[in-house]
Amino acid sequence: MSTRTVTIASSVGLHARPASLFVQAATATGLPVTIAKAGGAPVDARSILAVMALGAKHGEEVTLSAEGDDADAKLDSLVELLSRDLDAE
Repeated sequence: MSTRTVTIASSVGLHARPASLFVQAATATGLPVTIAKAGGAPVDARSILAVMALGAKHGEEVTLSAEGDDADAKLDSLVELLSRDLDAE
C-alpha cells in the first residue's frame, strides 16, 4: 500500500468545490483511495460526503492511501492537487 501526507492548501479547506475536484481526481485514478486526518479513521476519497465530513481545514495534514497499479504516481498527482489553493483557481 502506498501512502502520502499532504497539507491542505485551499484557503477554506476541503469544502464543496475543492472537495468535488479532489473526489473527481480520486475517482479517475481507478483505485480505491482513502483520505484521513491525523489520528482519524480513513474514509473513501471517492465519496464527496465522506470527504466533506472529514472537515479538513486549510493547513491541516491529511494522509492519502491507495493500493494497485501505479498507486505511487496516482497518489503523487492527488498530492499535487491538494497542494494548490483550489479556491483561487
